[in-house]
Amino acid sequence: MKFVRLAAAAGAGVIALGLVSCSSTGGKPADSGGSGGAGGGVNTPRVTIAMVTHAAPGDTFWDLIRKGAQAAADKDNIELKYSSDKEGPNQANLVQNATDSKVAGLAVTLAQPDAMEAAVKGAVAAGIPVVALNAGIEQWQAMGIMEYFGQDERISGEAAGKRLAADGSKKAICVVQEQGSVSLEARCAGVKAGMGGGSVENLNVNGTDMPSVESTITAKLQQDPSIDYIVTLGAPFALSAVQSAKTAGSNAKIATFDTNAALVPAIKDGSVQWAIDQQPYLQGYLAVDSLWLYLNNKNVIGGGQPTLTGPSFIDKTNIDSIAALAQAGTR
Repeated sequence: MKFVRLAAAAGAGVIALGLVSCSSTGGKPADSGGSGGAGGGVNTPRVTIAMVTHAAPGDTFWDLIRKGAQAAADKDNIELKYSSDKEGPNQANLVQNATDSKVAGLAVTLAQPDAMEAAVKGAVAAGIPVVALNAGIEQWQAMGIMEYFGQDERISGEAAGKRLAADGSKKAICVVQEQGSVSLEARCAGVKAGMGGGSVENLNVNGTDMPSVESTITAKLQQDPSIDYIVTLGAPFALSAVQSAKTAGSNAKIATFDTNAALVPAIKDGSVQWAIDQQPYLQGYLAVDSLWLYLNNKNVIGGGQPTLTGPSFIDKTNIDSIAALAQAGTR
């Protein structure tokens, strides 16, 4: 699957926007992140759009998605109601709440699609345009969702696995911070497929308890000294893995999916070898902006195909090009 050109064009343009800094609100009711006044870029009527994600408390990845969504909302004169919960049934309730409040549009993530299906189909049946982002690339079309913005997690995982093999890895662990997430499972399955003859074992951790994450990885490394690579599925967990390797006296290298500002120095000094970037800011931005385009001009992006925002690799060769953007909270 090739990248849809709009994604690349939007990625170049949205950085110039004025940003409103927001942090994720895992498990909390919907709230408005808008500025309260008219947006700076359009004169279309002000409408409310809801975004429901599976963000876990403290996961900085979702700050990037929300910041991109808010940038688009500010530009498009949209009141953004953002809410999140890591449990699928609770996400479905948030979708139902948005439907009942008759929002003009809805953006959802589908990490647990079975739990979300009835509520999402209910929103579609109510005439609310719905787009998906980040998770659910295999499920969005069957639910009647118009568009999808994200990466193909299986393909992303395979790219990671091939790079592990090229780095000489023989035995890796894939650290899963949220059991039951179809996206994370697809990543690890892709890593295994991409590694070819190498061995990859999934290691489940509690992603909402970082000391537990660190101790679980440490124990695994102490139990099996032959592990030569740790692959985490989020930037905060990569930094925990760095400490775990030190504590365990392990020579295992660390790589990760996704980025944040704290990861920049770790890549620069070699503590983390590389990261796969799916551009979460862009995912949030496109999800909201696409709903504005549909509401005002009936545009549908992608022609029935997902708009891919990744994967790409970030390592020592290119980290300087995005370091300032990461510090600003957009990469």
